[in-house]
Amino acid sequence: MTISIELKLFATLQEFAPHAASTQLIEAGTDVRTLVQQLGIPEKKAKLIFINSRKVTLDSVLKDGDRLGIFPPVGGG
Repeated sequence: MTISIELKLFATLQEFAPHAASTQLIEAGTDVRTLVQQLGIPEKKAKLIFINSRKVTLDSVLKDGDRLGIFPPVGGG
């Protein structure tokens, strides 16, 4: 069974976005780590992860209708 999520990749991670549409169909039970791997994003580059505006880990399982945001490491001074 597939579910639909909204995916938003920020900053340097945008190059890994599969296409212009933000809606992604994924298999039910998929966790963030699996999706990151499927997109070809190195795990160390997926630093800040949010589902529905709440900070989560790579082990979090995605549910139908979730909004997933992934940010790379942020530097600055």
